[in-house]
Amino acid sequence: MKKEEVRSRILEIGIIPVIRASSAAEGRFAAEAVARGGIPIVEITMTVPGALQVIADLVRDLPDVLVGAGTVLDAGMARHCLEAGAAFLVSPGLDLETVELATKRKIVMMAGALTPTEVMSAWKAGADFVKIFPCAQVGGPAYIKALKGPFPQVPLVPTGGVSVETAADFLYAGAAALGVGGELLKKDALQARRDEVVVDLARRFVQVVQEARKRT
Repeated sequence: MKKEEVRSRILEIGIIPVIRASSAAEGRFAAEAVARGGIPIVEITMTVPGALQVIADLVRDLPDVLVGAGTVLDAGMARHCLEAGAAFLVSPGLDLETVELATKRKIVMMAGALTPTEVMSAWKAGADFVKIFPCAQVGGPAYIKALKGPFPQVPLVPTGGVSVETAADFLYAGAAALGVGGELLKKDALQARRDEVVVDLARRFVQVVQEARKRT
């Protein structure tokens, strides 16, 4: 899939499930469950044991799901993720070498940032999206709204504190998409392999996003 297609799909879906799991099997389970719930996109963080193999397995076994790599800390790690088949890269903070690599490889890059200075640097470096993390701790939707004032052209993706209850507020504030972790992928549900919990939450997130976008 070409870069613009990946970027468009992220915008269209509007939800990026951030998968942090205690094992490779748990990570695959989580990805399959959110896909069944109507979210055909996942971010496999590098903190998942065997994350690169999980990415490769999902790319092979779930061709309709957009598989990206998260918690990418440097360019070396980014290269390994791309070799595994990742369609996009996400970093928790701003690493300019990783952004440069993604730009050269024509891969969608979601660079982490928190301050206005970091947002400016990420955007100037060529990031396709700027992940605002951790968002809840610095004001949540109100902070996104404040950033959209000087940066209306920057697609912001708040991550941290995005729940079924707050998702709409983030979108009303101007978020381009939402990074969702533990509020969608409940730790106990993953450990107990209760896919119905994840599937139900995924469907609720999809519904909230669709309804919110109709009003914006």
